[in-house]
Amino acid sequence: MTAQPIHPHGPERVPRNADGIGAALRGERRMEFFRQLLAATPEEAGAVLRHWWCEAMLDTDPSGDQVTEAALAGTLETTTVAEAIERRRAAGLPVE
Repeated sequence: MTAQPIHPHGPERVPRNADGIGAALRGERRMEFFRQLLAATPEEAGAVLRHWWCEAMLDTDPSGDQVTEAALAGTLETTTVAEAIERRRAAGLPVE
């Protein structure tokens, strides 16, 4: 038996490397990403890539504008930590 993801997904919108992240970011944000990456020590580079990959994923989210509008309007759906933990438990996922 093999494990399969609950929600299968295709390739990520933004590859988890400097080229993919740089291609997803625009203008000054791209310049800032490369500035931070070039200034990072080898030990810091992984954290810089993780941070900016998250930023690039947010920037390329097809529903990003809708989420931003809902957040600014105060209509963004929210949940409590307790509800999130209960959903994870019900799905058999770790909660530690």
